Amino acid sequence: MRDTVCDTVAGVTVVAGLITSTIELTRRPDPCEPVAVTVLIDEPRWWLHGRRWSHLVSDDSLLELHEFAAHVGMPRRGFHGDHYDVPEEYYEQVVASGAVPTPSRELLRRLRAAGLRLTPAQRRAGG
Repeated sequence: MRDTVCDTVAGVTVVAGLITSTIELTRRPDPCEPVAVTVLIDEPRWWLHGRRWSHLVSDDSLLELHEFAAHVGMPRRGFHGDHYDVPEEYYEQVVASGAVPTPSRELLRRLRAAGLRLTPAQRRAGG
């Protein structure tokens, strides 16, 4: 995950020490602005490798999930068929970028309702 520091003064955005104009003909996504999507994240409560993890999901599409994950700098190796694992230390950054904090049971319910939840057999088979 990248560590993004943002500041905008007089139409110029400073992102992690790089200066970019906010007025461009071909506008790139601004890493300082939240992404307008419905991506959900549960509380960091799942222990593995000595740290707590959250799950990041979309209740719309995997494309939306992958685009959001790329926007916040999450590596693709964090994807596990229907969700991304998010280490506790990145939870606040992901929420600040637009993920909606959601209780684990509600997150799972919405993932199933969207038809995106994989069965255990599908996860073992690689999704």
